[in-house]
Amino acid sequence: MHIPPSRSAPHRALAAARAAGIRWAGEDRALDVLIALSCFALMVLDLPGLAKADNSLNPYTAPPVLALGAATLLLRRSRPWVPYLVSLLFLGWLHQLNLVQFALYSIGRFRGRRAGILATCAYIAVAYVLFNLPGWPDTRGETLSSFLAIVVPVGVLACGVGVSAYRHDLVHELEAQRAETSALQAVQAERVSVARDVHDMVGRELTMLAVRSEVLAVRARNEPHHKDFEELADTARRAHLMLNEIIVRRADARTATPGIDGLHALAEESRGAGTPVGLDIEEAAHRLSPLRQAAVYRVVQECLTNAVKHAQGEPVAVTIRLAGGDLVVTVQNPLPRSAPVKAPVSTGTGTFSMRERVESMGGSLATTRTDTAYEVRATLPAGAVG
Repeated sequence: MHIPPSRSAPHRALAAARAAGIRWAGEDRALDVLIALSCFALMVLDLPGLAKADNSLNPYTAPPVLALGAATLLLRRSRPWVPYLVSLLFLGWLHQLNLVQFALYSIGRFRGRRAGILATCAYIAVAYVLFNLPGWPDTRGETLSSFLAIVVPVGVLACGVGVSAYRHDLVHELEAQRAETSALQAVQAERVSVARDVHDMVGRELTMLAVRSEVLAVRARNEPHHKDFEELADTARRAHLMLNEIIVRRADARTATPGIDGLHALAEESRGAGTPVGLDIEEAAHRLSPLRQAAVYRVVQECLTNAVKHAQGEPVAVTIRLAGGDLVVTVQNPLPRSAPVKAPVSTGTGTFSMRERVESMGGSLATTRTDTAYEVRATLPAGAVG
């Protein structure tokens, strides 16, 4: 087997330097340096005419002055007004427009539309004043209109491109924030689902343990272990209450599932989407346990979502009643007369999720569809009402 020789130290150093160069080229500082060099190169192209027109500079002193002016573009992100003010100085002293273009672009790019418009207007005003000064420009073969025909487009175009890039960055940042928010909401939804499952499953086992302990305590009333069984039943009940307190009552107000009181805001959202919603809630429903109220909220939320998707504009009637120890939630809406123009976006799991949640609490959910209406009816054990 042939083993290739290892790379020599110079080769490794060259590869490391190349990698570092690639990383640096992707940074903002590299772009700023490139822009400053480009501006300097454009100004140097006009060096012969510049040295001839301005007696204070010559072919030897002009390049350092232009280089210092272009170097101010390195501050274009943090202090874009610095290269802008220097560009106005160059405009009056050296009759240079190149630096102005980069400066106006930088202001629009990093300070937005308002700052860009202000800077452009000030630049045009300064240029107009300079044009009317005696001896500037030296050769007055051009008229004011032809002069402004050069000055105005240069400023407006440079600023407009910068503002466009600024708005593009805002949109990109907003999309990134939305993506992050969606990811956080998905994580929180999963946490809520896990908490619900823990509450339902572990809570059921704790309830069964408490009931079983009470039965054993009754059977062992005259035996030495009678008190132990009673203490075990009390411990199970306290554990169940603690579980409910941790998962339901102490949830973060920003992420916890709302209860009956949150249905009014939910109805307003649907009304804003063009679907009228009527709420008929029995007063006693507000005193249900937080877990049952959360279940009611989710059922109504899913029903209203489906109504907006499949029957937008049709009125929805939501009724919540307590009857015979049960909580009955009814959501009904007429069917639209015609199918929607575009098929609604739907995963088809909403009804399944509603039924799973309701049945996990010992209830039932039924859907009824007729030729004219659609109805969802959820029945839950009311439990203790405070």
